[in-house]
Amino acid sequence: MQRRKGSCTTILVGKDASIDGSTIIARNDDGHEALDPQRFVVVTPDKQPREYTSVISKVTIDLPDNPLRYTSMPNAILTDGIWPAAGINSKNVAMSATETITTNPRILGIDPYEEKGIGEEDLVTLVLPYIHSAREGVERLGALLKEYGTYEPNGIAFSDQNEVWWLETIGGHHWAAIRIPDDAYVVAPNRMNIDDYNFNSKDTLYSDDLPDMIEEHQLNPDFMGVNLRHIFGSATVKDTVYNNPRAWYGQKYFTPDVDQDPMDQDLPFICRPKRKITIEDVKFVLSSHFENTVYDPYGNGTEEQKALFRPIGINRNHNVHILELRNHVPNEIAGIHWLAYGANTFNTVVPFYANVNDTPVSYRDADGTFDLNKMYWLSSTTALLGDTDYDMYADFRNTFVLQAMTAFRGIQAKADQEIKDNKDKSSAEKQAYLEQVNEELAKVSMEKATKLLGDMVIFGSNHMKLRYSLND
Repeated sequence: MQRRKGSCTTILVGKDASIDGSTIIARNDDGHEALDPQRFVVVTPDKQPREYTSVISKVTIDLPDNPLRYTSMPNAILTDGIWPAAGINSKNVAMSATETITTNPRILGIDPYEEKGIGEEDLVTLVLPYIHSAREGVERLGALLKEYGTYEPNGIAFSDQNEVWWLETIGGHHWAAIRIPDDAYVVAPNRMNIDDYNFNSKDTLYSDDLPDMIEEHQLNPDFMGVNLRHIFGSATVKDTVYNNPRAWYGQKYFTPDVDQDPMDQDLPFICRPKRKITIEDVKFVLSSHFENTVYDPYGNGTEEQKALFRPIGINRNHNVHILELRNHVPNEIAGIHWLAYGANTFNTVVPFYANVNDTPVSYRDADGTFDLNKMYWLSSTTALLGDTDYDMYADFRNTFVLQAMTAFRGIQAKADQEIKDNKDKSSAEKQAYLEQVNEELAKVSMEKATKLLGDMVIFGSNHMKLRYSLND
């Protein structure tokens, strides 16, 4: 029925766990195919539909007449619908949808999927333009799930400047959400992730009848407590090689003193980091492939070890977005939509300001035609070449990331100060300025990514197998 992306990895960071007091929700938007061009756009209120019809399920939903402006990351090819993936709205509320998760027949037998319901294709469009807080996002999506149901299992992240929330769908019409503690982080792969759960906490929201359903149908396998992953999720052999190792590696990076098994079905959901988390940390984990372990596909393990686990950074990464909501800057520049395209091992994220009405062409207008003037295709080309000899090209990548992120941080610092120093300028003037800054960021990004590809081609040409030791 539907094309599910099905391969993402999510990271959530509370404001006291980040280096500067920001909330962070981030995700690799992966798919079944290696290439699926993406775009970065702004949806202004006049472009938001008032009646929405899903391409996949055909459900039609009337939408409110007061949408907010929001950034969005739709597919470039709309055969299967918009699939907006993630964004930040004009009230500095962020949403990332979705992380495809797992389930089991016990819940599906009670609450089967709704074929004419809503799914990943639809969620950002239906929710993000109408919410003023992360909690409100959970409540709106919960109401939509109750009314229309869903045809697939998904995890969805919401954040504002104070809170981070994670919602997981349960069966066709049920759901549960939890507020991530301010001092905590989460690494969520493609499984049901929420574990220990307290229905009486102010930090949980859920379908009204969820506790009664668990008791009535005897769904809880544990002698003590409520663990939603045990009740509604899976614990399969696939989880041990496809999902659990990704959570294990992320937790190993953020909390290195904790000793865990990569195949463990009970790796914790809520974790505390050893030190405060940076944007660079989040990007590293979402680009990672089990570096410094025997499971690294580019490493020195046996062929069986290198192929055992599904890495986080993979050829099926279509974009990585890190949605940062800052707390120590004016609200006009609080929302930063960090973005990169393609397989994440050979790209770097760009800190685009969300408070704008348009986005740079090189990030906005990709389609199915190969074009190195569009960042999606440039990043995909660099990743393909880098994959042919990782050890030979890794230092080029490392230099590129350092230089690009340094340039981006410098541009951002200057722009932040400009906004702080010109408080009396109108909103329109500030937005116009931030659009110019985003253009500069995109220009620098394209220049540095093009140089990286050129350096790799020039160096790699001397190491091709098609060569001979004698010259003319």
